[in-house]
Amino acid sequence: MVDHGAGNLVSIAQGLTAGGARVKIVEQPGDLAGVAALVLPGVGATGAAMQRLHARDLVGAIKDWHLPLLGICVGLQLFFDESEEDNGPCLGMVAGTVRRLRRTPRLPHIGWNDVAWKGDRDPVFAGIDAGTPFYFVHSFAPDPLDDTVTAATVDYGEPFVAAVRSGNLVGVQFHPERSGEAGLRLLANFVAETTRAA
Repeated sequence: MVDHGAGNLVSIAQGLTAGGARVKIVEQPGDLAGVAALVLPGVGATGAAMQRLHARDLVGAIKDWHLPLLGICVGLQLFFDESEEDNGPCLGMVAGTVRRLRRTPRLPHIGWNDVAWKGDRDPVFAGIDAGTPFYFVHSFAPDPLDDTVTAATVDYGEPFVAAVRSGNLVGVQFHPERSGEAGLRLLANFVAETTRAA
């Protein structure tokens, strides 16, 4: 799990461990030796998160990563080209822009909201019913150029992307570590995917 100074590392690590993972904290590129998958968490702002990743020399290592990678909240947003939040670049691993939610009842969007699949249910949602609520805390969400990467959506005054899948990348806008049994199942599904890819 990548530690860039702004993530709910303890709760996520506990969820991954419950799902069968052995969690290692990654603070610099050398820590990636022997790692089978990455989790990129994040709270706060994309600009500050990118500054911390640059400071730890992790940007290139993450962009070159070809094994499973899970982005959570701001971690998902960092996958994209740029964000309106700080009008700056992100990792550029998925084409699109992170945009401020504009037609929601209030911001930030905090609380539980039902998630709907787009197309076939992604493996990371295996065993989780469509319409299951997950816990969100955010004011921005990704707007992919290629909508086929959208794995799930949610409606909060306007529809927005709740999860994406692009090759080895999977990302969720909500916080699985705060989403009860469904969130733990999602983290366990990611661990199982990592095991299959090994």
